[in-house]
Order: sequence, then C-alpha cells, then structure tokens
Amino acid sequence: MMMFLLSSLLIACLAGFLPSARAGQDCRCTYGETCWPSPGEFHRLEQQLSQPLIYPSPYARPCYVNATAPACTAVMNGWNDGNWRASQPGAMQSPNLETYTFADGKVDACYLEASLGTPCHQGSVSVAGVDARTVDDIQAAIAFASRHNLRLVIKNTGHDYLGRSDGRGSFSVWTHNLKNITVHPTFRPSGGPHDDTYEFAMTLGAGVQWHEAYAAANASGRTIVGGVSYGGSVGGAGGWLLGGGHSALSPTYGLGVDNVLEISLVTSTGAHIIANEYQHADLFWALRGGGGGTFGVVTSVIYRTHATTPVIAAILIASAQGSQSNPTLRKAFTELVRITPNLTDSGWGGYTLFETANGTTTFLITYVAPNVSWAQANATINPYFELVQALASKSSGQNALTVLTSLTQPFSSFYNWYTTTIPTVGEAGANTEIGSWLLPRNTLENEHEHVAQELLNLPGVNYYLVAGGAVSRVDPSRTGLNPAWRQANAHVVVGTTWSDGATSAEIDQKRGVLRTNTARLRALAPQSGAYFNEASLYEPNPQETFFGSHYNGLKAIKKVYDPLDLFVVTEGVGSDEWTSDLRCRV
Repeated sequence: MMMFLLSSLLIACLAGFLPSARAGQDCRCTYGETCWPSPGEFHRLEQQLSQPLIYPSPYARPCYVNATAPACTAVMNGWNDGNWRASQPGAMQSPNLETYTFADGKVDACYLEASLGTPCHQGSVSVAGVDARTVDDIQAAIAFASRHNLRLVIKNTGHDYLGRSDGRGSFSVWTHNLKNITVHPTFRPSGGPHDDTYEFAMTLGAGVQWHEAYAAANASGRTIVGGVSYGGSVGGAGGWLLGGGHSALSPTYGLGVDNVLEISLVTSTGAHIIANEYQHADLFWALRGGGGGTFGVVTSVIYRTHATTPVIAAILIASAQGSQSNPTLRKAFTELVRITPNLTDSGWGGYTLFETANGTTTFLITYVAPNVSWAQANATINPYFELVQALASKSSGQNALTVLTSLTQPFSSFYNWYTTTIPTVGEAGANTEIGSWLLPRNTLENEHEHVAQELLNLPGVNYYLVAGGAVSRVDPSRTGLNPAWRQANAHVVVGTTWSDGATSAEIDQKRGVLRTNTARLRALAPQSGAYFNEASLYEPNPQETFFGSHYNGLKAIKKVYDPLDLFVVTEGVGSDEWTSDLRCRV
C-alpha cells in the first residue's frame, strides 16, 4: 500500500510536466519531453555509479504521504535546520526556490501546510540526479547530461538566493557527500616551485560544510577563513568560494578567494583538472569570483590556514522606541557608518542587524577581531560604544534608545567564538529573496549621513563588515572577483519574505518593494557592484553588477573550459546567451 501511495504521489508531483516535442540542439532537454532519457538509459547510467541514482522530491512531500508518520515529523523538526535541509537532495534552504511559477501566475509547489489544500507538486526541484561520491561519478553524470542534452544543475547544500541549485525538469549532480578533509603539514601547489610551500593547508571535499571545516582546523591548531551561518551549514568548497566568499575574518585575512591555493574540478568535456597559480592559471583566476555552477563541477579545494590566535568579540544590543527612523538610533548608526573604514582597517569584521517588532527596533552588533590584544580592541571599538551609551542616556520619549548590552569579550580562538556565539538552528526554512550592494570606502567616509539615513529607511536592513582591511589590499586584477570588492568596506543586504500559499500577485507585490529598496541601495554608489552569492534576482545589468570589468575575460575563459555551455546559472557568466529559464539559447 505504501509503495502505491508513493508511486501515486510521484505521478501527482510530476503532473505539471507534459510531454512536448524533442528539444532541439538550441534547447536543453527537460523532464516531460520525448527527449528525456528512458528508464533503460537511466539504468545503464546507474551501473556506472558508486551509489544508486537519486530522485529528489520537495522537502515537505513526506507530510503528504502520511502526516503522522516519522518521516513527516522529521521534516517538521528539521524545517529551520540548515544542516538537515542540506542533507536532503530536494531541499533548498529557502523553500520558495523549490517552487515554480507559470506564466499565467499559477504556483507549482509543495507546501508544509497541507491544510492549504494544494497538492504537492515538484516545482523547481530536480527530477533525477547523481549522488556523487567520486570523481568517476561526476564524470559519468556529466557525460550522461551532455549526451542527452539535459538541463544540468549542481547542488551541494542548497544555500543560494538565486535558485542556482535546482531547476524545473533538470538533472542534478549532488556533491553534498564529498566529505573528505585532509590537513597537509606542508603543501606545495601542483606544478609549483619547491620553495612555494604552505604549512597546514587543508583540502576540503566539495561537500564539506563550514562547521566540519572549522572543527577540523581547530583540531590542528589552525584557523580557516569561512562563512558564518547558523549551524555552519554553508558549503566550504562550492558556490561560497566561487562567488568570492566573505567572512567575519575577511578584514584581517581576506576573502575566500584570497585564501584558496588550488581547486580541482570536472569540466563539461569530462576532464578532471587541477587549477592553481601554476597550471590552468586562467581557470584558477576565473574560479576565484566567476561564480558557482559556471565552469565545471568542483570536487575539492585546498585552502591556506592561519595560526590560531585569541580573538576579541564586540557585542552591542540596543532597543529603540518606534521604527528605524528613531532620531537617536539614526545618530548612533551614522557614527558607525562614518567609522566603518577605521574598524575594518583595525581588523574588526562582523554583522550589524536591525529588527522592528511590536513598536520597538532592535539594533544588534556582533563583531570579532582576531590576533589583537584586548586593550588594542577596546581602543578601537569602545569609543563608539561610549558614544552610543551617551546618546541613549540623553534620549527619552519617542526618541528613546536603551542600551541593553555593550561589551567586549576575549575568546581563545575564532572557533571558540563561533561555537559560543552563532546559533545551530535558524535562518533556513523561510520564503526569502534579497537584494544587496557593496558600499565603497569613500562613500562611507564622505557621505555617511546620507548613507545612514537611506539605509535606515529600508526595513530590516543588514550592514555587514566583511570587506575593507585585507580585502582592499589585494590587487583587483589578481582574481576574477568583481573589482568593486576591493574598494568596498561594507556589504548591505535587504530582503523580503512571504507565507506559504501566497498568490503570485502577492509575491510580485513583495518583489516590487524589494526591487525599489535594492535600487535605493544601488543609487548610493552606482559605480560599485554586488556580491553574487547574496543578491537580487532582478538586477538590471547583472554582468556589470556581479563581475564588473572582469566579465568579458570570465566569459572568454568559460568558452575554453565549458565549450558545451553545459553549466549555466541564473545571472551567471554566459547566462546572457540563454532565455530567462536557462533552457534555450536566445
């Protein structure tokens, strides 16, 4: 009976995929077309693999089979857990990216709330794929996708705001289980001279997540530059790196692209390539900022690490009466914007958040500075904390600002700070879209009052100190990363969210507000750009916004290493030659 239910449910999920004529060479083949591989062809592929083929389903689907079964309970318990979602081949961190909206506005989805009365459909979740555990698995998957002209996507953890980890009717390479971690006491890049060596470099398989990498580095007495997210669920060797890779440690040690020594990947021709400064240097340049899912399937990366040192954390929590427009809060934030270049020059990195609820706005600062004494850290951050406390002490009524916490605290290591400070569950499981912009140093220094006022007019704005300092000291031509990063001191993010079951018209209204707010960010520094991994789906000029003057060079390198154009992602390099659904050439 259970098998019948599962089979019936699968048919219902895929009901929206109707057969059509065979895709031509200028269009990718997707599920439901007569060109889609037969069961026999999939069986022959499976015989080449180390694992059975996977048939991803929307994350909530078990609850449509049996709402009281343990499988549904696991879905509900793991809904906001990024690591649990990462372990499911059909789950995205933001469930809206599992959905698909037709031209007529109909939303194809599988909501957790079955009480909404809509059936569970496949949406944008890939229909079939390979659970890659070896390079051979990836080569077999790529050969199969190429032979059948399939729409191919690469998924690791599903941490992606642009929907690059899935695609309606697509075939997936799931790299999440490539979990190898190796610490090399001495490492020399392949093909490099004997005197170019690094102590305690770390190899991360493509599926290693930051919580795993941090633990391994800490066990070796080292610190590795990586992302900060709830539970450390972001992948350390995929899109995070290829899009640039920011970190709270970036003002001290640089971005992910500034710390990677070597990248291994499989190209669309099936070649397994090691790229570094000495071999395939052009590809190595492009991979450092040219974006994930664009040049090939990464199998592993090797990072430099840094000696573990104590870090100083800075925490400020203040509560403002009313909205973000509270005058006292505006004065406090204006000063923070003004001194941001000095803070990042001093090694401070981290996150500034605003949240308004029940007539009160919370202003939260969580920063960290490595390899400085407590006295040095206090000398750079305490004057600001004292200013905020002075402003608060003089405020009252509708202008009231109350400082709840204001302190610095030493930790034995970044790992100690991370595991103590960052929650293990949260962030994931909400329908979310965002927009962002990089704000240059000169804009913050010369226009801090205008910048602060504009940002506080954007509800729920996030202001990240993940640039400047060491990031600004790297020659922009050294990597394929958007040169705007080398001028930036802050990465600013705005977003929107909606409930399951929202109509396409309701979602479009939310998106319209987000577009407007993103445009206001863009207007603060039109010559700058945005971080490809945390950005808007609706940038008017994505090539310039995400890649700047490097775009043409990146595109030329892509044509060399991906002559089949097998790897195309939303707003990525080469996507301008494809329709918006990335299925057909324009």
